[in-house]
Formats: sequence, structure tokens, C-alpha cells
Amino acid sequence: MTSPSPAALSDLKAALGPSGWTEDAAEIAPWLTEWRNRWTGHTPLMLKPATTAEVASVVEICARHGVAITTQGGNTGLVGGQIAYGEVLLTTRRLRAVRDVTPLDDAMTVEAGVTLLEAQQLAAKADRFFPLSLAAEGSATIGGVISTNAGGTAVLRYGMMRDLVLGIEAVMPDGRVFEGLKRLRKDNTGYDLKQLLIGAEGTLGVVTAATLKLFPIMRSRATAVVGLASAHSAVQLLAGAKAETGGGVEAFELMKRIGVEFALRHVPGVREPLESIQPWYVLIELTSGEPGAAEAGMERILTAAFEEDLITDAAIAQNETQVRDFWKLREEQSAAQKPEGGGWKHDVSVPVSRIADFLDEATAAVERFEPGARVSAFGHVGDGNMHYDILCSPGGDLKAFLGRWEEGSQVVHDIVARYEGSISAEHGLGRLKTGEARRYKTSVEIETMQAIRRAIDPGRIMNPAILF
Repeated sequence: MTSPSPAALSDLKAALGPSGWTEDAAEIAPWLTEWRNRWTGHTPLMLKPATTAEVASVVEICARHGVAITTQGGNTGLVGGQIAYGEVLLTTRRLRAVRDVTPLDDAMTVEAGVTLLEAQQLAAKADRFFPLSLAAEGSATIGGVISTNAGGTAVLRYGMMRDLVLGIEAVMPDGRVFEGLKRLRKDNTGYDLKQLLIGAEGTLGVVTAATLKLFPIMRSRATAVVGLASAHSAVQLLAGAKAETGGGVEAFELMKRIGVEFALRHVPGVREPLESIQPWYVLIELTSGEPGAAEAGMERILTAAFEEDLITDAAIAQNETQVRDFWKLREEQSAAQKPEGGGWKHDVSVPVSRIADFLDEATAAVERFEPGARVSAFGHVGDGNMHYDILCSPGGDLKAFLGRWEEGSQVVHDIVARYEGSISAEHGLGRLKTGEARRYKTSVEIETMQAIRRAIDPGRIMNPAILF
């Protein structure tokens, strides 16, 4: 890729003024390396626009000069799509305005740099609930979670980001602004253009603002951790919980014992969730608009599960401290792996009914391929999304192990494909999986996506190294 010309860089700087850009290597450095330290990029210039108009101005300049752009939100992505490799880096973190909060429409409009946690807090102030929740919510931005179609822990009840966005404002690759901010639930007037931008990983434009769906605050909530002998029991337990509550299951998170052990070993404040040690654990959270209903529902679910031998131990949180402790155990699963050395990370989905079969088959295949490797599986049973991570054996040759990442991933992903699943459930493709996705996508899928991209970004200036 050709480096930006001096004229292009000069025009970009002039458009934003002294506070809107930086070439300071120390300031830029934290935004050129992703959380797993797998990618470290480089950029000649970081752009820091503070308004949609400024974003439009710099994108138009880039289009005119043929300058490639990588857009970044909170830099919490896990597949490298937000890391610049020679492109100008456009950060949306200064787009901070709260445009509108309308409780009667159950909607709010915020700019792309507002963090996920801040969006949750804004909703709560209006006596409403914004349900997207994930471990990085304190730094992940609204623009970022839209661009990657993030999922999180409440997808079972509320859906992914695609389901939570009513409208979008975005700067298109030629610098024009798509003014699609709406509070409508129904608009049947042609293609749903916002859905092209959701999950596009910055390849079709720069999301600058969004109108988000809000929900009533649930008046009762019950959280429990249960122990199980197998993942098969977890799938059956989920079915029973859904039937019992009629849609009141908000979270249903599976964890393998080895992941719990990593958290106990490496994360301060994490404690054993149960009195007994179990092969598998599930964190269940129920909610209801009726006071006391979630608690009563949890009691019925667990009583029935014990009677049917689906679970062997259980603990219901008695206060908010215990709720936080249970969730900390789940949310720190990835962080707890880092001190154990590098691993092969997989963010996959299969039909819910096949999760346990997948775990059995994939683990047997991995153990044949890499004897001694440790499998730590955890994730969102309710939507079929498992984080299936494989770590080097203790004392093993880590460099050689990491060198087999691509081969090992194909072992896992081939099984995912046979189960009619996806090799990326919620993290996107990015630099990590764009090439590999060609093995599993049909020619019709690839060619259609390429045609869309050519039509919208003919110069391929938007995050050019990723997607098709």
C-alpha cells in the first residue's frame, strides 16, 4: 500500500486543526497493539475528529488522495481489525455527545465514542435498560460494538447488536453522511441500509452515531451457579429453564473446570463458586418484571434439575456482592488464561442442540492433534456461542505450539463447519480470520459481499486489509 503523500497529510491536519491529529509516537503506541499482543501496527498519522462533520471532511480528503483508513473505537477487538498497518488511524473516541434520550420511545441516540458502560448508565438514569454487556464494556465504544456486531451475555433474551440498533449515522467512503438516525421499529421502504454497516468492521463507512433500543428495567433478578457432570446436562437444563420461565432466562453461561481453576489461580478476589468441585459450571440469570418472580422461578428450575439429575450442586446469590462474584468468575475467563501462556483462540457458534456434541468431538480431535494441550471452553450456551481456547501443555514448547495455530484452528473449524456453525460468532473476522473464512464461505456469499464493497467503497480505502 502506498504511503499517504505529504499533500494528503497536510490537508488532513488542516481539516482537523492542532487538537484533531497526532504524530506523537508515544501517544499513538497504545492504539497500535491489541489486547492479546498478537498484532502491533504502524501509522503515519492518528486522526482525532470530534464531530461528524470533521469525520466527513477527513474521509473525503482520504478518498480524494487515495489514502487508506483504519477506524478504531476502544481498541478492545480480538481479531486485529482495528489495528492500522500503514493506513491513517481514525479514532472515534472524541465523538462523545448524547444526542437524545426518549423514554417513551424506549430509545436513545449517542455518538460513536460513548462507551458501552456509559450507554448502560444513561439508560438507567432514564429508568430504562440497555442490555448489551461484555467484559470490556468500560472501554468498548458504541461505534466499535456496532461495527463488530458484538453479542455479550444477554443475547439469549435481547439479541446481538443488530437487534439493538434502530438507526445509524455514518460517513460513507466518499465523505458523504448517511443520515439514518431513526427511532422507528417499522420502516419497510427498501433495503435496511443500517444493517450493512452493522458488523462490517469499518469496511463500508465510519459509524458516527446510533439510535439504540432501550427496555424496561426488570423488577426481579436471580443469579445462580450450578455444577454439572457434562455439557450435555447444560443443554438440557437450558431447555428446562426456558420452558419454566417463558423467556425469562437472560444469561446462561457455561464454564469448564479448568477455566475456573485458571481464574482462581490468577485473578484476585475470585473464589470457588460451590462447595464441591465440578467438571462443568453454568451461571444462570433470570429476570422478570414482576417482583419476586425471578427468585421463585430459579427455585423451581433448580429443584427440578436436582430431581432429574441434571445438576449436582448449586448456589443462589443472596446479595449483590455474590452476584458480582459469580459474574467476575465468568468475565475473567479470558484474562485468567494469559498467565498460562499463549493459546489457540476460537470464537465459534453451532446450533444450541449440538453444543455438547461439538465440545466432545472437538476436544477428542484436539487431543489427538496436540497431546497434552489444555482445552478451556466457556461461553453463551443460550445462543450457541462458545469460546473454545486451547493452551499449551505445562512446560511444553510454547513457540512450537503457537506455530501450529493455523493447523490446530483448522481442526476445530472443520468440525464447526460440519455442524453448520460459524468460525466467528461475535468477534468478527478482522486480520485473524479473513483469509480462513474463504475456506468456509460459499462462492455466492463471497462474491455478493465483494460486489457490495465495490459498490460502496470502489477505492477500497476503508480498512482495506480485511473482509472480502
